[in-house]
Amino acid sequence: MFVEHTVDTAPAESRPAMERVTQAFGQLPNAVARLAESPELLNGFLEMSAAFDRTTLEPVAREVVIMTLATRNDCHICVTMHTGKLRKLGAGTELITALREQRELPDERLEAVRQFTLTVLATAGGVPDEDVKAFLSHGYTERNALEVVLGLGAYTMSTLANRLTRAT
Repeated sequence: MFVEHTVDTAPAESRPAMERVTQAFGQLPNAVARLAESPELLNGFLEMSAAFDRTTLEPVAREVVIMTLATRNDCHICVTMHTGKLRKLGAGTELITALREQRELPDERLEAVRQFTLTVLATAGGVPDEDVKAFLSHGYTERNALEVVLGLGAYTMSTLANRLTRAT
């Protein structure tokens, strides 16, 4: 159904991003090849995910946000890719398995990120004050709370598009 584009078959506006991703990964991921059908979506996702990578949340906490959303949205390619990223970051097997199985995390501070992420999703951002305070009590900031929303925005786009295009 959805075309798996090459740099030669993709819309012209998608090609520079595809070339950058290929250079960074050594190959063109299937998801990028399929998302290339919409240059706006592909470029928007890459820009938003890069912005999320620049946030003050530590890298493993960012991955907790992504994995929490990816498992909730049943995006298998996202779970696979971000499991690999967690391993590169030195995350332990217990943490990765808990994220993949949507279970409580062994690290209390990272569990606070997971719980806050789930609450933001469940309340469509209408997070009760006590839940915000619980997140902040683990050393996170109001800026971090907004950064979680940025991550959810970027990766909601990705998980939904990947599922729609049947990216593997």
